[in-house]
Amino acid sequence: MPEGPSIVILKEEVQQFTGQKIISVSGNTHIDISRLQDKTILAFKTWGKHFLICFDSFTVKIHMLMFGTYRINERKVSKPRLSLVFENGELNFYTCSVKILEGDINSHYDWSVDVMNENWNPKKAQESIEKMPQKMICDIILDQDIFSGVGNIIKNEVLYRCYVHPESIVEKIPPHIKSQLIAECSTYSFEFLYWKKKFELKKHWEAYTKNICLRCNLPFQKKQTGERKRRSFFCTNCQQLYI
Repeated sequence: MPEGPSIVILKEEVQQFTGQKIISVSGNTHIDISRLQDKTILAFKTWGKHFLICFDSFTVKIHMLMFGTYRINERKVSKPRLSLVFENGELNFYTCSVKILEGDINSHYDWSVDVMNENWNPKKAQESIEKMPQKMICDIILDQDIFSGVGNIIKNEVLYRCYVHPESIVEKIPPHIKSQLIAECSTYSFEFLYWKKKFELKKHWEAYTKNICLRCNLPFQKKQTGERKRRSFFCTNCQQLYI
């Protein structure tokens, strides 16, 4: 599943179509695609893992799910879920979820929980975390209502950077460590974006998919953790378990 930084890259790559009229629309989506015909795109936005195509009275929300892809000015052999054709190019989405959000896009999203948005509010994240004291930190970091855009790669890397075991209980983690975790969720997301643009993201992974702890030279544990049962890679020697 693409994480927030990858969707930001998509937004940057399609700016050529801002202000352009859709001259042809097709696809095997269940939405009423006729609504998009001859419509002008006002803006492209992102909220976490959601890619948003904004029109005058509604927005098309695209979620890439686990295996979604897109093509700009080219097509795959398979039929697109949604295809938008302009005078100067086309935009095609595959294996994704497509929905229409009615009215003002600002009524649908809280931009302050998006770790890459200019309105990101770490204090609000802290307040939300404190309301779930018994949760494991691995589940909290993946909660899109708190850390929109953060996925499993970022979760693993942030926990490793902060020396925190993924199964740590929120209320047991010292306040200064929680503050560090919150800050790193945003910081690492922007580093992710920078490295991905340079096509060197995997080179910088220190925990995700790794077998040996770089700090301790000991084997990593690999386990499905939390209620979400997502893969975690961690060192039991240097990542403190707060329980």
